[in-house]
Amino acid sequence: MKIVNYEVIVLNVPEDDPLANMPEERGRTRPVVALKLRTDDGIEGIGITFYGGRLTATLKKAVEELAEMTIGEDPAMIEHIAKKFRSSTGDPFGSSGIFTLAHSAIDIALWDIKGKSVNMPLWKLLGGYRKQVPTYASGSLRRGLTDDQAQEAAATLISKGFREMKTQMALPGAPSPKDEIRRIQVIRDVIGPEIKLMCDINQLWRPEQAIDIGKKAEGVDLFWLEDVTRADDYDGLARVTAALNTPIAGGEYLYGTVPFHHMIQKHSVDIVMVDIIRVGGVSQWMKVAAMAEAANLPIVSHVMPEILGHVVAACPNGLTVEYMPWMLELYQETPEIEDGYLQLTEKPGLGLQFEEKALATFAA
Repeated sequence: MKIVNYEVIVLNVPEDDPLANMPEERGRTRPVVALKLRTDDGIEGIGITFYGGRLTATLKKAVEELAEMTIGEDPAMIEHIAKKFRSSTGDPFGSSGIFTLAHSAIDIALWDIKGKSVNMPLWKLLGGYRKQVPTYASGSLRRGLTDDQAQEAAATLISKGFREMKTQMALPGAPSPKDEIRRIQVIRDVIGPEIKLMCDINQLWRPEQAIDIGKKAEGVDLFWLEDVTRADDYDGLARVTAALNTPIAGGEYLYGTVPFHHMIQKHSVDIVMVDIIRVGGVSQWMKVAAMAEAANLPIVSHVMPEILGHVVAACPNGLTVEYMPWMLELYQETPEIEDGYLQLTEKPGLGLQFEEKALATFAA
C-alpha cells in the first residue's frame, strides 16, 4: 500500500455553542485546515489542524508541502515518514510552530489509514484500554457570560446529562478575588456538590495570583484549575501546584514532547493536558501519555473529542475527554454520549467521514 494523492482545504468553522447556546460572541469562526490523504488501494485517511490564525494560508501550504513528501510512501511507516519530515527542515529533532501543526494533520490521517487498513478502530489499535470514557462539557460556561447566563447554561448542561463541566475565571475587566470566586460559586449553586466542575484560567494569572485565588476557591471544590499561568513557567506552575489542594492541570499550549518532560520533571502539574495538534499528532500524544503514566499522572485531552476520545480510551491513565463540539458538523457521524460517557465504536480508524456539504458550506 502506497500513498498516491492528497487534498487540503481551508475552512471557516463556526465556534457557536451547541450544548447550551451561550457563545460569548455569535458568528465567530475558527480557520481550520482539513486534509484527505489517499492510498493506491482506495483508503482515505483524514486529518485536521488549526491555530494558524492569520497564518492559516501558510499552514495550508505547510500541510501541502509535507503531504507531497508522503507520495509513494507506505502509510504504515509512520515514524519513518516523521523522520523524513524532520530531516527536510534541517533539524533532526524537528521544528515546532507551523511545522508541528502541519505534521499533526498528516500523522492523524496516517493513523486513520492504518486503522482502516486492518479494520480496527484507533482506540483499540493504540491499546484498547476501554471503549467508553468520561467526558465533560466545555465551551458553554465562558468568562464573558453574566452570572445569570452562566447559571442558565449550567442548568442546561445538567439537563443534557453531563456530570462534568468546565468554566473559567480570570474574568474580563479588573475583577477582585471575591468577584472571581463568585462566578464559580454561582455555578456550583446550580449544579450541586456531585457534579465535577473544572475551571480554566488560560494562562492569565501570575503564580502569586493563582495561589491567592486558588486558596480562596478551595471551598467551591473544583475538580481542577487549568493553565493558571504561563505554560512554560515550569517553576511558577510547580509553586502553585505545591501550594494548593486543588489539582492543577496544564500542558495544552506546549509544542512537541520535550516540554512535557520538563513539566513532569519539575512537578509542575497534577494532571497532564495535551493538545493533539500542538504536540504533533496521535504518535506524539501517545508518547506523552506514556511519559505521564510513568510519573503516575493522569492525562486529559484538549478539544476535538471526536478524535481525542480514541487516545484517552487507549490509555490506562486517561482521565476524561473535553467535549468541545464546535467541529462536529464537519463529520457525517460522531461518537454519542450516554450517562456522561463518550461511547467509542468499532468503526475502523477514526470512525469518521467528512460531511461534504459541510466542507462546501465552510470553505474559506
